[in-house]
Amino acid sequence: MTPTLKTIVVIDDERAIQATLTAILERKGYTVHLGPTASLGRKKIDEMQPDLVLLDLGLPDADGLTVLRELKTAYPALPVMILTANDTLANAIDSIKLGAFHFLSKPCVPEELLSLCSLALEQTALVKRAETLMEANEVLQKRLQAAEDRLAPVAISRLMREVEQLIARVAPSEANILLTGESGVGKEVYASEIHRRSRRAKGPMVKLNCSAFPASMIESELFGYAKGAFTGAVTAFSGMLAEAEGGTLFLDEITEMPVELQTRFLRVLQEREFRPLGTSKSIPADFRLVAASNRPPGQAVGEGRLRQDLYFRLKTFEIEIPPLRDRKEDITKLVDTFLHRFALQLKRAVPQLEPEALELLRSYPWPGNVRELQNAMEHALVLCEGPLLGPRCLPREIQMPALAPTPGATSVSLQGLTLEQLEKQAVIDALRRADGNKKRAAEALGIHRPTLYAMLRRHGIGV
Repeated sequence: MTPTLKTIVVIDDERAIQATLTAILERKGYTVHLGPTASLGRKKIDEMQPDLVLLDLGLPDADGLTVLRELKTAYPALPVMILTANDTLANAIDSIKLGAFHFLSKPCVPEELLSLCSLALEQTALVKRAETLMEANEVLQKRLQAAEDRLAPVAISRLMREVEQLIARVAPSEANILLTGESGVGKEVYASEIHRRSRRAKGPMVKLNCSAFPASMIESELFGYAKGAFTGAVTAFSGMLAEAEGGTLFLDEITEMPVELQTRFLRVLQEREFRPLGTSKSIPADFRLVAASNRPPGQAVGEGRLRQDLYFRLKTFEIEIPPLRDRKEDITKLVDTFLHRFALQLKRAVPQLEPEALELLRSYPWPGNVRELQNAMEHALVLCEGPLLGPRCLPREIQMPALAPTPGATSVSLQGLTLEQLEKQAVIDALRRADGNKKRAAEALGIHRPTLYAMLRRHGIGV
């Protein structure tokens, strides 16, 4: 590192030491200011705002360790190197404990002194760089949060205003909430909004997708386990119930939770405690529950997929999110929201939507609901090169509505597939949607990465 223009204050009362240090340091391009006493040294520091301080412990007007303590209190990021003729282990330990960068005995070896000064200044530069990056990150986070705020549930239509009003009333309570509606309507977005508006907003929001993996894995992910609780449990895992402590637990596709596990989870809701697998000790359960299902819960109860007593526990407030085709007044605002989000991510200007493109968006049936609209806007923004976003930028099925699947249709027939095959297909689909990114795929499935890796190995999917 080039020391030019770096300023060092030397606090030492010995003239010979002052002269020696000044000669060594100035020869390397440092600017040196002297303070023969603690009070004069402190004055120099306050005036010059140096990059480094060399401090003698044996000062005539103050104890060096006391001066060090005061300096680190006033200037926490300022590196201070201790000089002393009394090269004792106790002095070294005390000074390091108080925050000194290093401990150097007098007379100083020039090479050692210069090496340590360079290291101290490099460390300071790294700290300042880190602080700059943190400040830049805070600015970016605020911009992203502003974009996320634009993604807060859109309520232009009468149906969505009613949903919004109900959520505004129930979110601050501790009541369980069950969100229902077709796949893609935004149940997870509303669950996050409920958490954000709740008294637990500063706590964690933990998400689990009950349709993503088999019963045994749901149980271990939810309840956690001790080391050795089952084959493959090489380390302990706290579980999502523990991770949701003081916050919100979001169980997506709750009707897909195995019935036998529903019994155990119901007991958690009743007794407010749980036991991880392989343990006998109960742990208090302090979380607010928000659940969701794209299957009508009453139908799920009738089919034996959902315990009726659990349903009654879940539906303290049941909120149905209507499909996008029933609230097309919201499309314009949603499009604006998504365009701003993806424009920010792509670091480009937000294009203007041509009337013909907007008309296509309004006339499309949206079988995939808001999620499909979001994907369509990302697709369009990537293809759109100019200031205008026209019909040609939209996905082909929106340009040609006859190609669109009907609401409720699926691109893959699931009939006749086993649970293992369904799980494998879900993993493959998640990886494809995440472009092979396993972290994003695990998040989309609502599972931890180690669980995803275990599923990949079990199904013979390349890790």
